[in-house]
Amino acid sequence: HVQLVESGGGSVQAGGSLRLSCAASGYTQSSYCMGWFRQSPGKGREGVAASVPTRIAVAESVKGRFSVSKGNAKNTLYLDMTNLKPEDTGMYYCAARTGLCGWTLRDYNYAFWGQGTQVTVS
Repeated sequence: HVQLVESGGGSVQAGGSLRLSCAASGYTQSSYCMGWFRQSPGKGREGVAASVPTRIAVAESVKGRFSVSKGNAKNTLYLDMTNLKPEDTGMYYCAARTGLCGWTLRDYNYAFWGQGTQVTVS
């Protein structure tokens, strides 16, 4: 049973920074992909970053401000957010899928989801 646990959210002022962490457990396969998504009130879920064996990158919309990286443990994914803006406010979710997977920010490609961590920028 795959579990994803996000942490690191909080309230910051515009221009501030946060680091989100996602810890995954329960994988039985060696190949898996992970991603970060966010959802603001009244808006759909937006892909922010994704990590697959061949590529790790953020969405164009946050390029230059956000970066994504893997932890030393292969089941950890970080999202470093800098120069935060009020429009970055939302619930941030970690997602994952196993097996062969290409880099994608489409949420329907991900089978497992964390509970989310709130980011509020004022």
